[in-house]
Amino acid sequence: MKHTKEYRLSLTDEARKIVEGMTLEEKVSLMGANFYMNQLQELLDSLGAEGTHYNIEPYPAGGIEGVIPPVQFCDGPRGVVCGIGKTTCFPVSMARGATFDPALEEQIGHAIGKEVRGFGGNLFAGVCINLPYNPGWGRSQETYGEETVHIGAMGAALTRGVQDEDVMACVKHYAFNQMENARFKVSVYADKRTEREVFLPHFKDCIDAGAAAIMSSYNLYNQVQCGHHKYLLSTVLKGEWDFDGFVMSDFIYGVKDTVEAANGGQDMEMVITNYFGDNLVKAVRDGFVPEEKVDEAALRIVRTIMAFDRDHKTYDMSVVGCPEHIALAKRAAEEAITLIKNEGVLPLDKNAIRKLAVVGKLADRENIGDHGSSRVYPAYTITPLQGIAKVAPDVEVVYTDGSDIETAKRAAAEADAVLIVAGFDCDDEGEYIAGDDFGSMSGAAMSVGGDRKGGLSLHADDIALIRAVGPMNQKSAVVMIGGNTITTKEWQDCAGALLMAYYPGQEGGTAIAEILFGDVNPSGKLPFVIPADEKDLPQVDWEATEQYYGYYHGYTKLDKEGVKPLYPYGFGLSYTTFETGAPEANVDGDRLLVKVTVKNTGEREGDEVVQVYAGYENSAVDRPLRQLCGFQRVNLAVGEEKTVEIAVPLQKLKWYNPMSREWELEKMGYTIYAGTSEALEDLKGTEIQLG
Repeated sequence: MKHTKEYRLSLTDEARKIVEGMTLEEKVSLMGANFYMNQLQELLDSLGAEGTHYNIEPYPAGGIEGVIPPVQFCDGPRGVVCGIGKTTCFPVSMARGATFDPALEEQIGHAIGKEVRGFGGNLFAGVCINLPYNPGWGRSQETYGEETVHIGAMGAALTRGVQDEDVMACVKHYAFNQMENARFKVSVYADKRTEREVFLPHFKDCIDAGAAAIMSSYNLYNQVQCGHHKYLLSTVLKGEWDFDGFVMSDFIYGVKDTVEAANGGQDMEMVITNYFGDNLVKAVRDGFVPEEKVDEAALRIVRTIMAFDRDHKTYDMSVVGCPEHIALAKRAAEEAITLIKNEGVLPLDKNAIRKLAVVGKLADRENIGDHGSSRVYPAYTITPLQGIAKVAPDVEVVYTDGSDIETAKRAAAEADAVLIVAGFDCDDEGEYIAGDDFGSMSGAAMSVGGDRKGGLSLHADDIALIRAVGPMNQKSAVVMIGGNTITTKEWQDCAGALLMAYYPGQEGGTAIAEILFGDVNPSGKLPFVIPADEKDLPQVDWEATEQYYGYYHGYTKLDKEGVKPLYPYGFGLSYTTFETGAPEANVDGDRLLVKVTVKNTGEREGDEVVQVYAGYENSAVDRPLRQLCGFQRVNLAVGEEKTVEIAVPLQKLKWYNPMSREWELEKMGYTIYAGTSEALEDLKGTEIQLG
């Protein structure tokens, strides 16, 4: 299998012979993109031209004609960035994280891999697994949530799916990339336990799943550029984790020094060749970079491309945006949308609701996520308003954008139910590119997106709208659009139901309407905590040149400080009810096997996510009170009961001892919890002695 390390390593001798037959210049040519600095402005100017955009075609790097094909780079992660009006637009990764469904994510990986090949690409750089230290991070929509075990499982699933289609999966951004506005200048600091237990394990999970490539990040870690970072790239990634693939830089500013990058472990400069190329050849000949460093990088690149490009699967453009992939995008949105409050409002009865008031400008907007490097261009996007018309054609819909509150109030009062759509779009959060970041950038310059400087609450006009309109109708529901935590305490009492839809992809409007009217049972779970007060979360200066990351964030921080969240991590309601039994836990080799019975006690079929947490109440070292260590999504018919078995690697229960530089399993009694969210009231526990 081409996605396994074992297969790739079996090609080492053959790859080495190819590299040994190359000149220094040829080997170095493999380590750079096929655009050069003197072409940069031409490349950037093209991004502003009509009918084109960033990565409209795969970006080539390296390759020697007749010897080894080039890398053909396609960005992500909500689909393939290439093309216009063709690609399948899946929900953003944060939404897919809310499915807690690695099997579905692997299927999405297969679909994306096929579309990459359809465009002529062979590398997908859309396995984004950075962990948001604070949910205001502008690009957190591109990752899966706040919890390392969950992020690692989802990222590994996407990696497997993509690579099963003979497409290299590139995992990004390694590492400590959780700030957008300051990404080119900030130096992040963390102690060793925080580094190893919180911010790196999910990267190793993807490496263990066979990831072919890693993208280094723009930021600094402990004052060293991550694209030059010998400790991160060589000591940890290639040394301790035995990574056999290659490292590519983030674009243009990911490498800032020829010698430091090459000696640090950077294998490929993207998306232009500036510091590598002739500069690297000269650095080798002048004795500043050993030629062995170039040999190693060339070997990694050649071996990996050989594994994925030899006898590879072939797809044409008929797979791009095909009905099967669009159906998969719709299913992902259906599984993702999270019902977090419902006081007898939902589902709406199509036979009883004659008139529905729909309020809010986002109800009538194609809103699939930010407009940075992850933007994809599908053939169409279903808005919430269009979805309602499609799902409930006999219901009269009265729409107002909310700009006139009195008009919105009258519409709500005269309707049988009211839906308010509120939240964010590409102007509020996402990748941030100021006009001078990459030169003038011509028409491509933008200053939208970035981190949520205004905090985690809705815009003031949205809050005022909900407060005014919600109480006008007993059947009022709010659908939130956004890439991460949105605080709700100041307005949620003004609505009887509350849904988090994230950025739900091109079929998102259909999925929202299906859930509102009960055609689909909601089953998403929050992949982040929603605090009552955002000050309970770690605070970040989004413009800082230095930022410290502490050991606790998200739900672990709230638990440790005894602060009750508004909605806990892993929480999500359903139109049916479930009952979980007490877990049974036993050791099987290097795994902990946890068995849990779960029963559908309600009146309709539904999916539940069984979550397993390890309790460290007896720890002699500072650890979270409890932490997710496994999960499984399960479908149950009415009255059906199943026993779910979740295997937890004992490695996931260990702590990193900075003195011994080893992972250690404490000898003590552990509480193993199982249930339907991280909140203690939703969990049942059992004790087990380990170590």
